[in-house]
Amino acid sequence: MTRDLHVGVIGVGRMGALHVQTLQSLESVASVVVADAEVARARELAREVGVTVADTPEELFESGIDAVVIATATPGHAPLVRLAAANGVPAFCEKPVALELGTLDVVQAEVERAGTFVQVGFQRRFDAGYRAARDAVSTGALGNLLVVRAATHDPAPPSEAYVASSGGIFRDLHIHDFDAVRFVTGQEIVEVYADGAVRETPWFESHHDVDAAVAVLRLSDGGLGILSGTRLDPRGYDVRLEVFGARDSIAVGFDARSPIRSVEPGAPAPGRGYRDFLERFEHAYRAELAEFVRTVRDRRESACPLAEARAALVVALASDRSRAERRPVSIEEVTSAEALAG
Repeated sequence: MTRDLHVGVIGVGRMGALHVQTLQSLESVASVVVADAEVARARELAREVGVTVADTPEELFESGIDAVVIATATPGHAPLVRLAAANGVPAFCEKPVALELGTLDVVQAEVERAGTFVQVGFQRRFDAGYRAARDAVSTGALGNLLVVRAATHDPAPPSEAYVASSGGIFRDLHIHDFDAVRFVTGQEIVEVYADGAVRETPWFESHHDVDAAVAVLRLSDGGLGILSGTRLDPRGYDVRLEVFGARDSIAVGFDARSPIRSVEPGAPAPGRGYRDFLERFEHAYRAELAEFVRTVRDRRESACPLAEARAALVVALASDRSRAERRPVSIEEVTSAEALAG
């Protein structure tokens, strides 16, 4: 296999830096060029790992890249995907691609007109546990699906500056859970009843956001889902998915490092919890980027196209409306022509 692909990375914070390292390890990647809004940070990383630096995204595209990885803060995602489409370059983009449905639809239309593709960074689709759960459901090993229970609990809140532009807990944190439920069950989420509260970090309220959230989901085959999330977990980063069927029940993310402590007599003490999302999902992050490079090289279809991002986003938007109006909200309310027309 020859090293023939030239790949750009825009945004070289923690996630972007990991993507650069992954790209450098892939046999089919010949070179990497990086760009960041903080040019000094991009130059420092370039010196450390031996890649090229561009001062702007435009300069990065002018360098003749074959593909681009977008790992900036959320507000930069949609404009940069559109820039990639305008240059005819396939893009890998971290979630969420956009915070509003209208914006995402414009992006998707421009990508389709350009004849290129986007792979969305829902890394749980590349985690061994989530894949095994999907296989168990699809083969019928669990029997009739009764209830799915998903949880994402951060070890500590992100910065206030991050939260201010994140789109809120459902669009930022739980969009992964919405995608994972769809991925594992093979079902659509058709209705959501969501709520949330500020329980520990008061400044969330000033951004119309919450640091604790719950939701009840109804799936297209009649099954039910339960969701919980917090922006603080003193025991570590906790991401789990439990699937209860008529024949068997399984769990993803339940292992010796699960950050929850049993108080049953004689129960073993838990090990050190996962520090953060990078430690918990490093293998999945590397696997999804390797798949993106293979897709570019072999001219295959995206492993996680923009349609998947749209499906997760509409559930998040329905959750926001449900929390605000304190009632169940159907996905159709968000996606109907009337809703899209405002």
